[in-house]
Amino acid sequence: MRERWRAIGVLAAALFVVNVVARLVIKFGFPNDDAAADRVSWVMFVVIGLILAVVAFRWGRDRPVGRWLADLAGAVAVALALTVFVGPLLVGENPFGGGAGLFFAQIWLYLAATAAGVLVGFLTLTALGRDYRSQQLKRYAELRAAKPRKIVRR
Repeated sequence: MRERWRAIGVLAAALFVVNVVARLVIKFGFPNDDAAADRVSWVMFVVIGLILAVVAFRWGRDRPVGRWLADLAGAVAVALALTVFVGPLLVGENPFGGGAGLFFAQIWLYLAATAAGVLVGFLTLTALGRDYRSQQLKRYAELRAAKPRKIVRR
């Protein structure tokens, strides 16, 4: 159980660090350039999606869908809360300074990037037949094929 929480915490921290790095790049590299800030934000969302695709691929191989999906949802929820409320404070901004539209747009974009990443990772894993359920079915088929058939006599 302890390892499970550690993995969730490390993933949430990694997602938050990606956001903090993007905010620092925007603040110090492109302080007044909105177009560059938008590009850095898009790169941040792509990196977050890629991280979650890799994690979904890795965790989906040896865990049931419900378990790893709950773990990912927990990590994303913590990372999202940190990103929305703590991230702006680290670079000297107000989390609600851009208005409600920007605040909720950030949440929806974050959730879209995470959902896309998880979906890509899981669909790739499933297409390759390496997911937990496919492996269970494969082991079951091998076990059933290995047992000799009972001969029915009349």
